Amino acid sequence: MAERYGGRFSPEKDGKTAPRPGPAGQPGRVAARANLLFIAPLPLVVTAFFRDPAGLAQNLVSFGILMLAAWLTREGLRAEAAYDARRVARRPGIPRKMFGSAATALGLAAAGYAPDGSLLNPAIFAGLGLVLHFLAFGPDPLKDKGTEGIDKFQSDRAARAVGEAEKHLAAMQDAILRAGNRALERRVDRFAGTVREMFRTVEEDPRDLTGARKYLSVYLLGARDATVKFADLYARTRDDEARAGYESLLDDLEANFSAQTDKLLTDNRTDLDIEIEVLRDRLAREGVRTE
Repeated sequence: MAERYGGRFSPEKDGKTAPRPGPAGQPGRVAARANLLFIAPLPLVVTAFFRDPAGLAQNLVSFGILMLAAWLTREGLRAEAAYDARRVARRPGIPRKMFGSAATALGLAAAGYAPDGSLLNPAIFAGLGLVLHFLAFGPDPLKDKGTEGIDKFQSDRAARAVGEAEKHLAAMQDAILRAGNRALERRVDRFAGTVREMFRTVEEDPRDLTGARKYLSVYLLGARDATVKFADLYARTRDDEARAGYESLLDDLEANFSAQTDKLLTDNRTDLDIEIEVLRDRLAREGVRTE
Protein backbone atom coordinates (compact mmCIF):
# COMPACT_ATOMS: atom_id res chain seq x y z
CA MET A 1 0.00 0.00 0.00
CA ALA A 2 1.46 3.35 -1.03
CA GLU A 3 2.38 5.89 1.65
CA ARG A 4 2.88 9.59 1.45
CA TYR A 5 6.53 10.61 1.19
CA GLY A 6 7.92 12.10 4.35
CA GLY A 7 11.20 13.82 5.05
CA ARG A 8 12.86 16.47 7.11
CA PHE A 9 10.69 19.27 5.67
CA SER A 10 7.51 17.23 5.23
CA PRO A 11 4.70 17.47 7.80
CA GLU A 12 3.78 14.39 9.79
CA LYS A 13 0.27 13.00 9.82
CA ASP A 14 -0.39 14.69 13.15
CA GLY A 15 0.89 18.03 11.88
CA LYS A 16 4.27 17.81 13.55
CA THR A 17 7.47 18.18 11.65
CA ALA A 18 10.21 15.63 11.79
CA PRO A 19 12.63 16.09 14.68
CA ARG A 20 16.00 17.65 14.21
CA PRO A 21 18.44 14.80 13.75
CA GLY A 22 21.06 14.26 16.39
CA PRO A 23 24.79 13.90 15.87
CA ALA A 24 24.49 10.40 14.59
CA GLY A 25 21.21 10.95 12.82
CA GLN A 26 22.22 11.31 9.18
CA PRO A 27 25.90 10.47 8.67
CA GLY A 28 25.43 10.13 4.89
CA ARG A 29 24.18 13.69 4.54
CA VAL A 30 26.81 15.01 6.94
CA ALA A 31 29.64 13.49 4.89
CA ALA A 32 28.12 13.93 1.41
CA ARG A 33 30.80 16.41 0.37
CA ALA A 34 33.52 13.84 1.02
CA ASN A 35 31.98 11.21 -1.26
CA LEU A 36 33.58 12.76 -4.36
CA LEU A 37 36.97 12.06 -2.82
CA PHE A 38 36.25 8.33 -3.12
CA ILE A 39 35.50 8.73 -6.85
CA ALA A 40 38.41 10.97 -7.87
CA PRO A 41 41.19 8.33 -7.45
CA LEU A 42 39.41 5.65 -9.53
CA PRO A 43 41.24 6.54 -12.80
CA LEU A 44 44.48 5.51 -11.09
CA VAL A 45 43.20 1.93 -10.85
CA VAL A 46 42.10 1.87 -14.50
CA THR A 47 45.38 3.22 -15.86
CA ALA A 48 47.51 1.12 -13.48
CA PHE A 49 47.07 -2.03 -15.60
CA PHE A 50 48.40 -0.30 -18.70
CA ARG A 51 51.77 0.45 -17.10
CA ASP A 52 54.89 -1.53 -16.28
CA PRO A 53 55.10 -3.29 -12.88
CA ALA A 54 56.69 -0.28 -11.20
CA GLY A 55 53.99 2.01 -12.60
CA LEU A 56 51.31 -0.46 -11.54
CA ALA A 57 52.61 -0.44 -7.97
CA GLN A 58 52.91 3.36 -8.01
CA ASN A 59 49.29 3.85 -9.14
CA LEU A 60 47.91 1.35 -6.65
CA VAL A 61 49.86 2.88 -3.76
CA SER A 62 48.64 6.35 -4.76
CA PHE A 63 45.09 5.05 -4.99
CA GLY A 64 45.31 3.50 -1.52
CA ILE A 65 46.65 6.70 0.04
CA LEU A 66 43.95 8.85 -1.59
CA MET A 67 41.21 6.45 -0.46
CA LEU A 68 42.61 6.67 3.08
CA ALA A 69 42.50 10.47 2.76
CA ALA A 70 38.85 10.30 1.66
CA TRP A 71 37.94 8.07 4.62
CA LEU A 72 39.74 10.32 7.10
CA THR A 73 37.98 13.36 5.67
CA ARG A 74 34.54 11.76 5.88
CA GLU A 75 35.10 10.65 9.48
CA GLY A 76 36.41 14.11 10.32
CA LEU A 77 33.26 15.72 8.92
CA ARG A 78 31.10 13.39 10.97
CA ALA A 79 33.05 14.22 14.12
CA GLU A 80 32.75 17.94 13.35
CA ALA A 81 28.99 17.62 12.82
CA ALA A 82 28.66 15.92 16.21
CA TYR A 83 30.78 18.68 17.76
CA ASP A 84 28.68 21.45 16.17
CA ALA A 85 25.39 19.82 17.22
CA ARG A 86 26.30 20.08 20.90
CA ARG A 87 26.51 23.13 23.11
CA VAL A 88 29.03 21.29 25.29
CA ALA A 89 31.61 19.20 23.44
CA ARG A 90 35.25 18.20 23.56
CA ARG A 91 37.42 18.55 20.51
CA PRO A 92 37.98 15.34 18.52
CA GLY A 93 40.86 13.30 19.87
CA ILE A 94 42.29 12.81 16.35
CA PRO A 95 42.31 15.70 13.81
CA ARG A 96 41.03 13.49 10.98
CA LYS A 97 40.46 16.25 8.44
CA MET A 98 43.99 17.56 8.87
CA PHE A 99 45.37 14.06 8.49
CA GLY A 100 43.15 13.79 5.40
CA SER A 101 44.76 16.92 3.96
CA ALA A 102 48.23 15.48 4.57
CA ALA A 103 47.25 12.12 3.06
CA THR A 104 45.79 13.86 0.00
CA ALA A 105 49.05 15.72 -0.51
CA LEU A 106 51.05 12.51 -0.11
CA GLY A 107 48.79 10.57 -2.50
CA LEU A 108 48.99 13.23 -5.21
CA ALA A 109 52.75 13.46 -4.81
CA ALA A 110 53.04 9.70 -5.23
CA ALA A 111 50.81 9.82 -8.31
CA GLY A 112 52.85 12.61 -9.89
CA TYR A 113 56.27 11.12 -9.19
CA ALA A 114 58.36 10.08 -12.19
CA PRO A 115 61.68 8.22 -11.63
CA ASP A 116 63.45 10.08 -14.40
CA GLY A 117 61.69 13.40 -13.88
CA SER A 118 62.00 16.42 -11.63
CA LEU A 119 60.74 16.44 -8.05
CA LEU A 120 59.07 19.77 -8.78
CA ASN A 121 55.95 18.16 -10.26
CA PRO A 122 55.10 15.96 -7.24
CA ALA A 123 55.90 18.88 -4.94
CA ILE A 124 53.42 21.08 -6.85
CA PHE A 125 50.76 18.36 -6.76
CA ALA A 126 51.29 17.88 -3.03
CA GLY A 127 51.09 21.61 -2.31
CA LEU A 128 47.94 22.08 -4.39
CA GLY A 129 46.29 19.04 -2.83
CA LEU A 130 47.09 20.20 0.69
CA VAL A 131 45.85 23.76 0.15
CA LEU A 132 42.72 22.87 -1.83
CA HIS A 133 41.70 20.14 0.60
CA PHE A 134 42.15 22.50 3.55
CA LEU A 135 40.15 25.24 1.81
CA ALA A 136 37.37 22.82 0.88
CA PHE A 137 36.96 21.11 4.27
CA GLY A 138 38.67 23.38 6.77
CA PRO A 139 40.42 22.39 10.01
CA ASP A 140 39.12 20.12 12.73
CA PRO A 141 37.71 21.70 15.91
CA LEU A 142 40.80 22.49 17.94
CA LYS A 143 39.38 23.37 21.36
CA ASP A 144 36.70 22.20 23.75
CA LYS A 145 33.38 24.01 23.69
CA GLY A 146 31.30 24.97 26.71
CA THR A 147 33.36 22.89 29.16
CA GLU A 148 34.41 25.71 31.46
CA GLY A 149 33.56 24.80 35.05
CA ILE A 150 32.64 21.17 34.20
CA ASP A 151 34.57 18.41 35.94
CA LYS A 152 36.47 16.43 33.31
CA PHE A 153 35.99 13.09 35.06
CA GLN A 154 32.22 13.56 35.27
CA SER A 155 32.12 14.85 31.70
CA ASP A 156 33.95 11.76 30.44
CA ARG A 157 31.55 9.48 32.33
CA ALA A 158 28.58 11.29 30.81
CA ALA A 159 30.13 11.09 27.34
CA ARG A 160 30.63 7.33 27.66
CA ALA A 161 27.06 6.83 28.87
CA VAL A 162 25.65 8.93 26.03
CA GLY A 163 27.85 7.10 23.53
CA GLU A 164 26.44 3.73 24.63
CA ALA A 165 22.90 5.12 24.56
CA GLU A 166 23.47 6.43 21.03
CA LYS A 167 24.33 2.87 19.97
CA HIS A 168 21.01 1.60 21.36
CA LEU A 169 19.17 4.39 19.55
CA ALA A 170 20.98 3.71 16.27
CA ALA A 171 20.13 0.00 16.62
CA MET A 172 16.45 0.92 17.04
CA GLN A 173 16.47 3.09 13.93
CA ASP A 174 18.24 0.38 11.98
CA ALA A 175 15.91 -2.40 13.18
CA ILE A 176 12.70 -0.56 12.32
CA LEU A 177 13.81 -0.41 8.68
CA ARG A 178 13.06 -4.13 8.46
CA ALA A 179 9.39 -3.40 9.13
CA GLY A 180 9.20 -1.68 5.74
CA ASN A 181 6.88 1.09 6.96
CA ARG A 182 7.84 4.74 6.56
CA ALA A 183 5.33 5.94 9.16
CA LEU A 184 6.94 3.69 11.77
CA GLU A 185 10.39 4.92 10.75
CA ARG A 186 9.24 8.51 11.27
CA ARG A 187 7.72 7.54 14.63
CA VAL A 188 11.00 6.06 15.83
CA ASP A 189 12.85 9.14 14.54
CA ARG A 190 10.54 11.35 16.59
CA PHE A 191 11.20 9.22 19.67
CA ALA A 192 14.93 9.48 18.97
CA GLY A 193 14.66 13.27 18.87
CA THR A 194 13.05 13.27 22.33
CA VAL A 195 15.70 10.94 23.73
CA ARG A 196 18.51 13.07 22.33
CA GLU A 197 17.16 16.08 24.22
CA MET A 198 18.02 14.10 27.36
CA PHE A 199 21.44 13.33 25.89
CA ARG A 200 22.14 17.03 25.42
CA THR A 201 20.92 17.82 28.95
CA VAL A 202 23.28 15.23 30.46
CA GLU A 203 26.21 16.43 28.34
CA GLU A 204 25.66 20.03 29.40
CA ASP A 205 25.47 19.12 33.09
CA PRO A 206 27.10 15.71 33.79
CA ARG A 207 25.70 15.76 37.34
CA ASP A 208 22.36 14.82 35.73
CA LEU A 209 23.81 11.43 34.77
CA THR A 210 22.72 9.91 38.09
CA GLY A 211 19.08 10.76 37.46
CA ALA A 212 19.22 9.76 33.79
CA ARG A 213 21.31 6.58 33.97
CA LYS A 214 18.42 4.08 34.04
CA TYR A 215 16.82 5.89 31.09
CA LEU A 216 20.03 5.77 29.07
CA SER A 217 20.67 2.12 29.81
CA VAL A 218 17.75 0.01 31.08
CA TYR A 219 14.82 1.74 29.38
CA LEU A 220 16.61 2.42 26.11
CA LEU A 221 17.98 -1.12 25.97
CA GLY A 222 14.47 -2.46 26.50
CA ALA A 223 13.15 -0.17 23.75
CA ARG A 224 15.84 -1.47 21.40
CA ASP A 225 14.99 -5.11 22.12
CA ALA A 226 11.27 -4.45 21.71
CA THR A 227 11.91 -2.72 18.39
CA VAL A 228 13.97 -5.62 17.07
CA LYS A 229 11.29 -8.16 17.98
CA PHE A 230 8.46 -6.01 16.65
CA ALA A 231 10.20 -5.30 13.35
CA ASP A 232 10.80 -9.00 12.72
CA LEU A 233 7.19 -9.86 13.59
CA TYR A 234 5.62 -7.02 11.63
CA ALA A 235 7.73 -7.72 8.54
CA ARG A 236 6.22 -11.25 8.43
CA THR A 237 2.65 -10.72 9.61
CA ARG A 238 1.68 -7.04 9.20
CA ASP A 239 -0.15 -7.43 12.51
CA ASP A 240 -2.03 -4.18 13.18
CA GLU A 241 -2.57 -5.10 16.83
CA ALA A 242 1.17 -5.56 17.34
CA ARG A 243 1.79 -2.23 15.62
CA ALA A 244 -0.71 -0.47 17.88
CA GLY A 245 0.94 -1.98 20.95
CA TYR A 246 4.40 -0.95 19.76
CA GLU A 247 3.31 2.62 19.02
CA SER A 248 1.64 2.79 22.44
CA LEU A 249 4.93 1.67 24.00
CA LEU A 250 6.79 4.43 22.16
CA ASP A 251 4.22 6.98 23.33
CA ASP A 252 4.69 5.92 26.97
CA LEU A 253 8.48 5.90 26.68
CA GLU A 254 8.56 9.26 24.95
CA ALA A 255 6.35 10.81 27.64
CA ASN A 256 8.58 9.41 30.38
CA PHE A 257 11.81 10.56 28.71
CA SER A 258 10.35 14.02 28.17
CA ALA A 259 9.14 14.25 31.78
CA GLN A 260 12.51 13.14 33.14
CA THR A 261 14.33 15.66 30.95
CA ASP A 262 12.06 18.42 32.28
CA LYS A 263 12.76 17.22 35.83
CA LEU A 264 16.51 17.36 35.24
CA LEU A 265 16.19 20.91 33.93
CA THR A 266 14.03 21.86 36.92
CA ASP A 267 16.60 20.42 39.32
CA ASN A 268 19.29 22.46 37.57
CA ARG A 269 17.18 25.58 38.00
CA THR A 270 16.70 24.76 41.70
CA ASP A 271 20.47 24.37 42.12
CA LEU A 272 20.96 27.75 40.46
CA ASP A 273 18.41 29.41 42.73
CA ILE A 274 20.16 27.95 45.79
CA GLU A 275 23.54 29.24 44.59
CA ILE A 276 22.05 32.71 44.05
CA GLU A 277 20.49 32.78 47.53
CA VAL A 278 23.72 31.62 49.17
CA LEU A 279 25.65 34.32 47.34
CA ARG A 280 23.13 36.98 48.36
CA ASP A 281 23.39 35.90 52.01
CA ARG A 282 27.18 36.18 51.87
CA LEU A 283 26.97 39.63 50.28
CA ALA A 284 24.48 40.72 52.95
CA ARG A 285 26.85 39.58 55.71
CA GLU A 286 29.57 41.66 54.07
CA GLY A 287 27.31 44.69 54.11
CA VAL A 288 26.69 44.72 50.35
CA ARG A 289 23.10 45.58 49.42
CA THR A 290 21.44 43.58 46.63
CA GLU A 291 18.18 44.18 44.83
